[in-house]
Amino acid sequence: MSQLEITYLEMRSPAALVARRSPDPRFAVRETTVKQWELNRFLYAFVGRQWSWTDKLTWTEQQWRAYVEVDSLRTFVAGYDGSLAGYYELQSQGSEIELVYFGLAPHFIGRGFGGALLTSALETAWSMHPSRVWVHTCTLDHPAAIANYQARGMTIYKTDSVTST
Repeated sequence: MSQLEITYLEMRSPAALVARRSPDPRFAVRETTVKQWELNRFLYAFVGRQWSWTDKLTWTEQQWRAYVEVDSLRTFVAGYDGSLAGYYELQSQGSEIELVYFGLAPHFIGRGFGGALLTSALETAWSMHPSRVWVHTCTLDHPAAIANYQARGMTIYKTDSVTST
């Protein structure tokens, strides 16, 4: 058993966003406008494998469908020269938007795309006119995750410690 630290961050105004663009025009982010639960399942496993994203690995097809096919969930995929570079999911929760999942594919970590992908996520979230945008991360995620969120203008509003097995 070990202690897991969960950090919650938020942004309460689009004016707080400190944008970072990719200087490489081969990096692009697009929304997946056709809801395909198999794609979300693949993205979750592919991007989350090295960060111990395991909560949804045992989900059934019905659970994935129920999660993905709601109007409140939007999925965005980052590409680089036709290769999958990362993804994020945004979910409307009343007047708020949660950045549910966010990450880069293994071959694209450390190449400077994290700030550009997060900028895309936050700009898209704010285009939906929420009262706030929030995310949570933990000590199993990339060591630079919190720094990236803060560099884009998000602030920590809560931390929790939980025991994991």
